Amino acid sequence: MLNKKLTRILSIDGGGIRGIIPAQILVTLEKILQKRTGKPDVKLGDYFDLIAGTSTGGILTCIYLTPDKLDNKRPRFSSEDAVNLYMEHGSHIFSIPWQKKVRSLSGYIDEKYPSDPIESVLLNYFGDLELKQLIKPCLVSAYDVYDSKAHFFTQQDARLTEGKNFYVRDVARATSAAPTYFEAAKVTSMSGVSYPLIDGGVFANNPALCSYAEARQWDFGPDKLKPNAAEMMIFSIGNGGSAKMFYNHDKVKNWGTLEWIKPLINIMMSGVNQTVHYQLNQIYQAVGRIEQYIRIEPSLNNAQSDMDNASSKNLRALKEAGIKASEMEENIEKLEKVARMLIDNH
Repeated sequence: MLNKKLTRILSIDGGGIRGIIPAQILVTLEKILQKRTGKPDVKLGDYFDLIAGTSTGGILTCIYLTPDKLDNKRPRFSSEDAVNLYMEHGSHIFSIPWQKKVRSLSGYIDEKYPSDPIESVLLNYFGDLELKQLIKPCLVSAYDVYDSKAHFFTQQDARLTEGKNFYVRDVARATSAAPTYFEAAKVTSMSGVSYPLIDGGVFANNPALCSYAEARQWDFGPDKLKPNAAEMMIFSIGNGGSAKMFYNHDKVKNWGTLEWIKPLINIMMSGVNQTVHYQLNQIYQAVGRIEQYIRIEPSLNNAQSDMDNASSKNLRALKEAGIKASEMEENIEKLEKVARMLIDNH
């Protein structure tokens, strides 16, 4: 091991309104960091070298790395602020005017939700903040439907060229443009090039492996030069999306396109999450550092799995699921371990 310190990575899955769950778990991690350091103003963005996110995880990534207005090297938002975005605005983002519901046949012939609400929320949070201005390196995924290829937004590339720099509000809008839920985003770089993008969850709902690959390319300080797996710690966090879905043969054997759409999206995202978890487990076992890869996959408990169920009842249930996951003995141990590694390698 050449580097003296571990590069610290946070990866957050996609999952719509279920983002409340990882956001709430991260509230607990932030409190542990504050207690261990004796600094009540510590925030998550202070202690990770790179944060990666897809869809709702991409929005959280942008929130955690938004600079403070008085000190552009410190994070502006706390973990509680991130939870509040969902609790206060979730029902507005996932609301359907009756005219839209009729025109779209509840999402069957057009996107289900208008984009104005989510765009207004993102504008309110991020304003004209640019990707290059985020306080730390990041990776946020989207998919380019014109060129048929993955599109990764990274702060580190944005700092090098205007062609990779975008408004953060557009980054958040693109990564969360879930097919059938919202219309595809059209975002324009600072060099004037436009891209038609959809939710990165279609190929990287769990971006942990992407974050590993990205971190291999960069220097994160004099003791963190182009780290290999043994020189990284990765904290990957889900949102209940890998909960078991039971479809027996008699139920699915005669399904057509309409019946398969929603289950297929859930199956694909869950499969990606599990595959990435398997791959990283293998990588870290191979280098004898399995303790440096930590994954929390919380349960939904009483919450509904629908990515767009933003009823007040489900919002409360999702927050409770996050709190309950944080209080599980197994996860408390994981969060304490993560906090130790974050502080020891600061």
